[in-house]
Amino acid sequence: MATATFAAGCFWGVEAAFRRVAGVTSTMVGYTGGSVANPSYEDVCTGMTGHAEAVQLEYDPAAVSYETLLQVFWGMHDPTTLNRQGPDVGTQYRSAIYCHTPAQADAARLSRDREQARHRRTVVTEIVPAVEFFRAEEYHQRYLEKRGASHGGI
Repeated sequence: MATATFAAGCFWGVEAAFRRVAGVTSTMVGYTGGSVANPSYEDVCTGMTGHAEAVQLEYDPAAVSYETLLQVFWGMHDPTTLNRQGPDVGTQYRSAIYCHTPAQADAARLSRDREQARHRRTVVTEIVPAVEFFRAEEYHQRYLEKRGASHGGI
């Protein structure tokens, strides 16, 4: 198994989208990229922690490639809007790829360059090393699924 971490706006829809990908074996929503240990949802919503709402997933590289996960990531949000996805505004909703290996970083940069060629506006997605990931509160895990909403568009 391998780990991948993505931020693309509100983590509820991001998680739902990745859960539909064959080869993704588990997902967890949470917070990463900031400076506060063990933040709460309320802390992150202030925009003062530096964390993004993110999804960390485990996947089977024999069943799904990291490049395919990147394609799903690009397709689920607008990577040209800084700190915003749809009605959600703030640094916690930024577009980011948190890389767990040098190979992931290389693949993410190549993928971002291809994505940039498709847009007239600048792709603002951060590509940074993965740092500590803090699991969000239980009520956020599989939030849309618990409410009978199986879609995952942002």
